[in-house]
Amino acid sequence: MQDASLPQRTVLVHDYLNQYGGAERVLEAMHELAPHSPVYTSLYKPETMPDAFRKWDIHTTWIDRLRIARRNHQIALPAYPIAFQRLKIPDCELVLSSSSAWAKMVRPPDGSVHVSYIHSPMRFAWTFDQYCERERLPGAARFGLRPFMGLLRWRDRATTDRVDRFIANSTVVRDRIQRFWNRDADVIFPPVETDKFDPAPPSEVEDYFLMVSRLVPYKRFDIAIEAFNQLGLPLWIVGEGRDRQRLEALAGPSVRFLGRLPDDEVRHLWARSRATVFMSEDDFGIAQVEAQAAGRPVIAYAAGGVFDTVLPDETGVWVDEQSTASLVDAVRRFDTLSFDTDRLVEHAQRFSRKRFQRELIEVVNEALEARRAGERSWN
Repeated sequence: MQDASLPQRTVLVHDYLNQYGGAERVLEAMHELAPHSPVYTSLYKPETMPDAFRKWDIHTTWIDRLRIARRNHQIALPAYPIAFQRLKIPDCELVLSSSSAWAKMVRPPDGSVHVSYIHSPMRFAWTFDQYCERERLPGAARFGLRPFMGLLRWRDRATTDRVDRFIANSTVVRDRIQRFWNRDADVIFPPVETDKFDPAPPSEVEDYFLMVSRLVPYKRFDIAIEAFNQLGLPLWIVGEGRDRQRLEALAGPSVRFLGRLPDDEVRHLWARSRATVFMSEDDFGIAQVEAQAAGRPVIAYAAGGVFDTVLPDETGVWVDEQSTASLVDAVRRFDTLSFDTDRLVEHAQRFSRKRFQRELIEVVNEALEARRAGERSWN
């Protein structure tokens, strides 16, 4: 690695700062490498973010002044492309964007290099029908939004030439970038705080299976609940969300809802579970890695980032289909296997924060060197 930091004249760009999740952890790891860099974003709600963000130099767009957008950022959907394209990015050497939709659309200053870390090309535009099913949008909304999504896909593709180098957070996202934008991308897995987990000795592992996530439809808790109702095995669910009431109505006596818990309690539960269950298709899936860092295997739907994060029958079990019957079969197969705690932890270390930062700096340095040599570092 050449330098253990990003260039001094770096500007960070992020879609929005109104909830704390995997994308925001990526931004944190980037900011750690350039702690004095300004951060540009569409809107910022300090009360929803860790206290450390209040010390950052954060700049927002005019969308941040719209009360309705601060209540529900999706309402402002048509405004984001305009807001990001009109952002006045200060003179700098590097623009580093963290994007699942809009941040990659910024216009970098003349002479700067733009490296964009892609969590996924905007799912709601490129896989519109799948997104509608996942969010259970009514037919009228689908009909009204469809023409706009066509325009949005055109605009999304057209703005890719503002990026010198793309980075994908997983191999499946790299493939989407190639398919939707006709651009290549390096793959750098997101940072996971693997060192925060302490595996439990085998004598402390308990009988329950675990699910940890927001209770929203696309996470497919309903499939897991139905499967564990059939199996009669204990399933503990950590998280809150708009789908909780419906899911509780589906749950049998072996299913427990624990609500939202502090991180240290979740880590304790992970380390003592038989396995953690994941039935959604995630672009990467940080939680799958966290469970393995805690020394426990996972049972996960074989789609999306799972192909990168879970080694079948070695660090977990793949579920062939997003169905109750397939999950029941996977749990029964899981019962026939044994897993080595040291191997699980070793595999999780592939996704550490230090590894992410090292690989990010390597790609950025390559892009900067190409620019200095007079080349456009298009991958």
